[in-house]
Amino acid sequence: MGSALNFAFDGSRRRFLQSSACGFGALAWSALANENARAESSPLRSQPHFAPRAKRVIFLFMQGGVSHVDSFDYKPRLAEDDGKKMPFDDARKLANTGDGSSTQRVMKPLWNFSQHGQCGRWASDLFPEMRRHVDDLCFLHGMHTEGVAHGPATLFLHCGATSFIRPSIGSWITYGLGTENENLPGFVTISPSAGNGGARNYGSAFLPAEFQGTAFGKAGAPISKAMLRNLAGERTAAEQRQMLDRLQALNTVQRQHDDSQADAVLRSYELAWRMQQVAPGVLDLSQESAGTLAMYGIDQSPTDDFGRQCLLARRLCESGVRYIQVTYGDNTANPAWDQHSNLPKHGDHARAVDRPIAGLLADLKQRGLLDDTIVWWGGEFGRTPYAEKNGTGRDHNPRGFTVWLAGGGFKPGFAHGATDDYGHQAVAGRVHMHDLHATILHQLGLDHERLTYRYAGRDFRLTDVSGRVVREVIET
Repeated sequence: MGSALNFAFDGSRRRFLQSSACGFGALAWSALANENARAESSPLRSQPHFAPRAKRVIFLFMQGGVSHVDSFDYKPRLAEDDGKKMPFDDARKLANTGDGSSTQRVMKPLWNFSQHGQCGRWASDLFPEMRRHVDDLCFLHGMHTEGVAHGPATLFLHCGATSFIRPSIGSWITYGLGTENENLPGFVTISPSAGNGGARNYGSAFLPAEFQGTAFGKAGAPISKAMLRNLAGERTAAEQRQMLDRLQALNTVQRQHDDSQADAVLRSYELAWRMQQVAPGVLDLSQESAGTLAMYGIDQSPTDDFGRQCLLARRLCESGVRYIQVTYGDNTANPAWDQHSNLPKHGDHARAVDRPIAGLLADLKQRGLLDDTIVWWGGEFGRTPYAEKNGTGRDHNPRGFTVWLAGGGFKPGFAHGATDDYGHQAVAGRVHMHDLHATILHQLGLDHERLTYRYAGRDFRLTDVSGRVVREVIET
């Protein structure tokens, strides 16, 4: 956490906390010594609106937009009409000029499709490991969203708005439910990207600051080198006492202007202390067996980095973190899956994530965690069924794409919705991003219309004034 201190004390933790000036020590010790008192005074809502089917979420964010027509949305017409020039309503042209009419060259899938599992779902050779788990997956083929560019669409995916600063879905969930482990943040984002919304994608906006996501690592950098900032340090007890005294003096002034922000800072200090006792063990992957490491593709190329991210997500999941986001992306101008002119590059990215994701699904299932954990896979949009500028890539497509969900009470081996014959627009079982958010909240026991926060004279919610629960994909 950005506001957390370097807590590494010599001697008795209790004596130091009790002796710290300005009441900080007493406050921190009281919180540590009396869990019930903290729970009563915390703004966390620990009770859901109704009985939940799931306790937590792992979101596997494929930044840039995976091509659905090359992965999980089988469209034979693309092969039949490959190379033909046909009329398409182009979303980018429509956004730029107000007229989307265009003629484009149809482009067939670059990977072969076949049916898999007892459910017989179609999947391509792009994800050979992931498709082994289709009997556990619930596909939403009629997805559509807002924003044709990465920035607005990514913000909409995370926050339910294309431009306004709104709380992210992880912040809404932790605001509504809190965390299952008081010693860890309720919301952790692994290797987030600095682009296309950046910290807003895991920010709390106008919700109390304690509900923002805690970042671990960053996109484009090896997760094996990542550290939780300010978790431990080399200061002596006297040095830390001096720093705390000075910070508390500043906090006393700040509280005169904004009690909620000052209180949130103090709570972050408390959490930093508790995290020091727990987080190092959770983040230590060396505790895992050789078989588990191999399952995720760790210590192997090209799966090592994303394998570590997925295994870390499982460890955070079983340690009580409520919402965990794992980003496969980078910090370049063009996000990882954004192949406008080189669609074969999808293959490189798929080889990096396929085995780790399959390993995560298998691991959660064998540990009995998949039943009450939602695994959500997808990007901010899909890609067009035609070649961009008659080249060898595909453009952005917010009008029709696929995501999948696993666990958490969603129907396994099930497909809902459909795009047209070319995979261009959602035409049946249409699910807007607001609908997906509402449905995920529902499975966690939260009514998206009741999960509100009053700010600037009005009530806000993740789904704004829209959204419906997609009951067709929920097990009865």
